[in-house]
Amino acid sequence: MAKRIICLFDVDGTLTVPQQEISPALDKFIQETLRKQFDVAVVGGSDLIKIKRQLGEDNLFKKYDYIFAENGLMAYKDGKKLPSENIQSFIGEEALQDFINFCLKYISELKLPFKRGTFIEFRTGMLNISPVGRNCSVDERNQFNEYDAENHIREKFIQAIKKEFPDLPLTYSIGGQISFDVFPNGWDKTYCLRHVQGYDEIHFFGDKTREGGNDYEIYESDLTVGHRVTGPEDTLKQLKVLISLIDEKRSKDQLNFPMQCA
Repeated sequence: MAKRIICLFDVDGTLTVPQQEISPALDKFIQETLRKQFDVAVVGGSDLIKIKRQLGEDNLFKKYDYIFAENGLMAYKDGKKLPSENIQSFIGEEALQDFINFCLKYISELKLPFKRGTFIEFRTGMLNISPVGRNCSVDERNQFNEYDAENHIREKFIQAIKKEFPDLPLTYSIGGQISFDVFPNGWDKTYCLRHVQGYDEIHFFGDKTREGGNDYEIYESDLTVGHRVTGPEDTLKQLKVLISLIDEKRSKDQLNFPMQCA
């Protein structure tokens, strides 16, 4: 019997250029080739609206068997919403406000090449914090990403938060170009795996797989086969290799089966 396999994809930097739409070539390959052999799912830190904008505004639930927004805190299987939790119930309103106030004060004292709007985005299972503001243009995102690589703005911000709130059971995860996520321990992308049952192999594809990146925990999980990619084009290349390897293994298994039964 053939193994049940699912391919699980990060969004930004894996299926798409950050905040952009999926390319027609990769989209076509997933829908017309990959789905004929495997189930497919996506897990992103962003909310459902942003994932729809990038992967399919009108037919997202037809394209993927599972959609995991906000690391899986907002989960959908075959278009049906699964049970979820929220960060305010976990932390408590008083501690949450103290946390947000500290972050806003820290941002107000940062001197950056520029600042835009939406510095803290409140999501179901996390906070997304952007020192420069999420309302950046594409060019500004690229500029800040380069500036951050040299000056470690996000890393220093996280260290300051940890020092101020050492007892809060929170994880800090840098992803994308301009922000980082904050969520309760264990609510990283591995959270979505509780919804993925009955598979022999779960192949995860992500770009931020180094420690501190928002794909690290699920990439390193014993429950997944991790694939580190450098972007959407690399994802497509690795998918073609994966299909070839699995087809080859299935062919060998079929040839060996009669001999084993003889």
